[in-house]
Amino acid sequence: MIQTPYLLFLGDAPDQLAVKVAQGIKDWRPENAVGQFRMEGCKADLGLQDMTLAHAKAAGAKTLVIGVANRGGVISPAWKEVLIQALGMGYDLASGLHNLLSDEDDLVEAAADRGGVLHDVRIPSVDYPIANGVKRTGKRVLAVGTDCSVGKMYTALALDNAMRERGMKSTFRATGQTGILITGDGVPLDAVVADFMAGSIEYLTPDNDPDHWDVIEGQGSLMHVSYSGVTLALVHGGQPDALIICHEPTRAHMRGLPDYKVPSMEAIRDVALTLARVANPACVVVGAAINTQHMGEDEAKAYLAKVEADMGIPAVDPFRFGAERLAEALEAI
Repeated sequence: MIQTPYLLFLGDAPDQLAVKVAQGIKDWRPENAVGQFRMEGCKADLGLQDMTLAHAKAAGAKTLVIGVANRGGVISPAWKEVLIQALGMGYDLASGLHNLLSDEDDLVEAAADRGGVLHDVRIPSVDYPIANGVKRTGKRVLAVGTDCSVGKMYTALALDNAMRERGMKSTFRATGQTGILITGDGVPLDAVVADFMAGSIEYLTPDNDPDHWDVIEGQGSLMHVSYSGVTLALVHGGQPDALIICHEPTRAHMRGLPDYKVPSMEAIRDVALTLARVANPACVVVGAAINTQHMGEDEAKAYLAKVEADMGIPAVDPFRFGAERLAEALEAI
């Protein structure tokens, strides 16, 4: 188990989206976040207290969590200086990067010197099967996005909370490093060998009670040329009974792809539903989850109303205004 509380390492993140791992922990497990550590040039801020390693250690922090999800998931030499210093002060380290802590000899040596633990949450811990497409009992809902980092995890977590509050049987199923760090369990899907990705989601969402919902954390986007494969594994391995379309309306282009425009929600709806019905012909789209964080309240509400009128499904910002209407839509299935 990863020891809490955490000091959240933001490093030299170039923007707020780059610290989505730390942001997720701060928003969903604030009791585990002592503060943030930012290096020179960091352009992200969680609104937590900036702390030195010594200050956070004195405040009770036990694990330094790398809260940055940079392109390629690499540990820079500048980061490594801080990480080695932290290990020398008795911290454990936790990371969801593709660049594994355990592959860095100097980090392994520093951890061994002080008895520290290196937690690589992106290492699959199970030999997952190849998907077989056999229909499972229970129900499943999947968040699919027009782009990466539009709020699919936040939608799933907010929906799980709303369903539980209504007395519905619900389990959030983490499929990425942030969700795993928040809940302590899940499948690090983008680190699973391609042939076994869909099978890992079948494993994650097994047979259950007929009225139980698995709320599956979405990844990537079916129309993102870098990450569409991981999304398709979720769509087919999850065999969702319901889809929720996630969108962030202020994007100028797709995340990391300046030459690609963000597709419409209608386009994602049509593609996702077609592919989902390969594994579950009864799948339906039940709602839209809009990330309105860059909009004023009146503008956000007007946009939600327009989406709802245009698409004929409930449209909410589940983090800002609540996910109750999405839970109601699922309850009606």
